[in-house]
Amino acid sequence: SNDVPSNDAIILQLQLSKDQEKVVEALKSQREEVREMHRLFSEQQEELLHQQREILAQQRKMHDYMQDRDECLELADLCEDQHKCVNTPGFRCQGMTERDARTGMCGHDYFYNLDMDECQACAECEGQPAASRCTFTTDTVCSGYLAGESFLSLSWTGDVSLPDTRGHAMSLASPGVQLRIRAGDRTNLASAEDGHLVMKKHGLVWLEQSLSVNHGCRSFVQVCFHVNASDGSESRDLSGVRIEQREARAFQGVSISAVAEVAPGHVISTSLWSANQHCNRSDENLWLFEPSAASLSFMWLSHDTGAVAMTAQAALSAHYHTNHRPIFRITSTSDPYVVVPTHDGRGIRFAESGTVRFVFQQALYSMGQACVSEGFQMLAYLNRNGSVLELCRTFKPGVHYRDTSISLSGATEVGSGDTLAFEILSPAQCNVRFFSDDAGVSGLSLVWVPAAISASIYVSVAQTPSGAVRNKPLFFHQKSPRVSQMGLSEKGAAKPSQDLLFRESGTANVALDLKLIHSCSLLKVTLLQLNDPGAGWEAKGARPTPLAQHVGGQMPDGSQWASVSLRASFQVHNGTTVFFTLDCVRGRVNQVSPHAGSGVSVLWVSA
Repeated sequence: SNDVPSNDAIILQLQLSKDQEKVVEALKSQREEVREMHRLFSEQQEELLHQQREILAQQRKMHDYMQDRDECLELADLCEDQHKCVNTPGFRCQGMTERDARTGMCGHDYFYNLDMDECQACAECEGQPAASRCTFTTDTVCSGYLAGESFLSLSWTGDVSLPDTRGHAMSLASPGVQLRIRAGDRTNLASAEDGHLVMKKHGLVWLEQSLSVNHGCRSFVQVCFHVNASDGSESRDLSGVRIEQREARAFQGVSISAVAEVAPGHVISTSLWSANQHCNRSDENLWLFEPSAASLSFMWLSHDTGAVAMTAQAALSAHYHTNHRPIFRITSTSDPYVVVPTHDGRGIRFAESGTVRFVFQQALYSMGQACVSEGFQMLAYLNRNGSVLELCRTFKPGVHYRDTSISLSGATEVGSGDTLAFEILSPAQCNVRFFSDDAGVSGLSLVWVPAAISASIYVSVAQTPSGAVRNKPLFFHQKSPRVSQMGLSEKGAAKPSQDLLFRESGTANVALDLKLIHSCSLLKVTLLQLNDPGAGWEAKGARPTPLAQHVGGQMPDGSQWASVSLRASFQVHNGTTVFFTLDCVRGRVNQVSPHAGSGVSVLWVSA
C-alpha cells in the first residue's frame, strides 16, 4: 500500500522544512562569503592600483633625473643673479629662503621643494585634469582619474548660459528655454554635448547650480533640473525653484539642488520657463549675470560607497498660521531600507548611521505686507532619542501677491533611528499657500553616505565684515563637533577662523547661507581655493583660484533683511584650503546676521 500514516507525513514535512532551512542558511552563508571575497578583491585592486601609481611616479622621477636639464645655463634671470644658481636635479639659489620661494623666485612652471631645498619643475598630468595646480611651494596634484580606475567620489564643474537666439525672441512659456551647459575639464565622468550634460558612469549625482537672473516677466520664472534616459524611455523633472516678479527690475540670485541615480548615457539638462504666455527671451526680458567662476557642479558617488539617494514631495497646503510642518511622500529611492518616511509623513527616518546632505525647496504664494517686511524662515530639525536639535535655518525675503521659493540645504551626521524634519515660519499677518507638483518645486532631495567614508561640519558666520566691503573674507565659528577630515584653521594660522582646511583626499560639497542688510547694487559671494596655504590669501602672488560664485542684486523694497546662498562641489586633498569672500558693488554692507540664517554646511566623502 502507498498510503502514508498521518503521523509519518507530519514527520516528513518537518524534516523537509528543516532541510529547506539548512539550504537557505547555507545560501545566506555563501552569499556573505561572496560579498566578503568581493570586498577583499576590491581592496586588493585598489592597493595594486596604488602601487602601480607609485611605481610610475618613481619611474618618472628616475627619467627626469636621467634627462635633467641645466636650468642655470638654459634659463635667463634665475636667482636674480646667475652666479648664485647651482644645478641640481632642479636648481638651487644660494642663500634662498622659504620666504623668498613664496615670492615666486623659482619662476614660472617651477616650485620650491621644502624637503630638497631646491626649485623643481612642476609635474605634468599628461591629459588628466589637475586636481590642484602647481604653486610657489607645492607641486601639481593630478586627479589620477584614468579609465578603469576605481574611485568612490568625484566632482565635475561647468557653466550655463542662455542659448544664442540670433536676435529672435524665444518664448519662456512651458516647456521654456533650455540653458546651454558648457564643460570645464573633459573627463571620463561626464561631458557637455549640445548644451546637455551626458553621464558616462553609473552612480549617484548631487547637482548644484547658482544663477543670477534679471527678468521682466509679469509672473515668476522657474529654473529646473531634468534627467532623461539615452533611449528616451525615462524623462522626469528633478527639482524646480521659482524666481519672483519684481516691480523694480534687478538681478536675483537663486541656488537649486537635486539628486539623481544615473547610468551611462543619461542626459541632465537645466531650463528656465515662465507661467506668463507672453514672456519671451529677448535682450529686454531676460538676462543672466556671468559669474567669474563655475555656476554648475556636481558630486558623483560610486555605488560601491553604499550611498542612498532619495526624493520626496511635500503636500499641497493652504497655510494661515505662523508655522508649517510639511508632510512628505517619497517619490524615488535607491534603497527603501536605509531611508524611510515616519508614520505621519512629517519626517524622514534613517535605519543606519551615516552622513546626510539634504535640500528642501518649497514654492509658495503669499499675501500681506507683513510677508514682505518680515520674510520667511525654513528650519531643519534632527530628532534623536526624543530630543530635538535644530541643524540649520535659512531666511527668505517675503512677497505680496506673488510667487516665490524658499530653499534650505544642510549636512549632518545621523544615527540609527534619527529623524529629519522641517518647519517653515511666516509672520502672523501673512497668508501663505504652499504648492506641490511633479516638477520638484516642493521637493526634498537627500543623499545618505555610510559613516565610515564620510563626514560633515557646520560653521556659523561671524558678524563681519561691514561698511564698504570689497572682496573681504568671511569669518566663521565652528558649531559642530570636530572631525579628523576637515575643520577651520587653528589659532596661529595665517587667518584663524577664516580658512576651511581639508586633511584627507575626497570630494567636498559646501552650502553657504547669508542673512544680511545692505545697499549694494550687486552682492557677490565667491568660494576660492588657496593655492599656497602657508602664504595666506593676501600674500603677493598667492593667486587663489575661484571655485564658485553667487551674485545677488538689490534688497527687495520693504524687506528688513536680504539673503544670498552659494553651493558647490569640488575635489580636495590633504592641505586643500578654501575660503569665502564678500564683495559689495556700489553700496555698503550694514550688518551680517551672526545668528540664525547665516552659516556653512560641508559634506566630505572619501575619494
